[in-house]
Amino acid sequence: VQLQAFGGGLVQAGGSLRLSCAASGRTFSMCTMGWFRQAPEKEREFVGGISWSGSGTYYADSVKGRFTISRDNARNTVFLQMNSLKPEDTAVYYCAARNIGAVVTRTTGYDYWGQGTEVTVSS
Repeated sequence: VQLQAFGGGLVQAGGSLRLSCAASGRTFSMCTMGWFRQAPEKEREFVGGISWSGSGTYYADSVKGRFTISRDNARNTVFLQMNSLKPEDTAVYYCAARNIGAVVTRTTGYDYWGQGTEVTVSS
């Protein structure tokens, strides 16, 4: 599975962005997907994840109620809708795929990673 994240950019605090992660490979529809982010000089952290069917979504406390993950298996794409953005959401955002298993928050639990897309939220 190859992943490519896009949709990042510069947005004012309180604004919204929608990130997309396009996947290639016939096994995408069976993969658990995760979104992570990494701010400058910080470790990569879990943002949220979605089960292969889309029936289960999970979020970090810091984004719960503001971010929504969805997927379209027919289009091999997973989305991260980000609303009410805050300056502390500034980071490079990565999508990741996990071949087997439920959503996990550790980076080592994912088998494939996209290249990242940068999100900057100005105050």
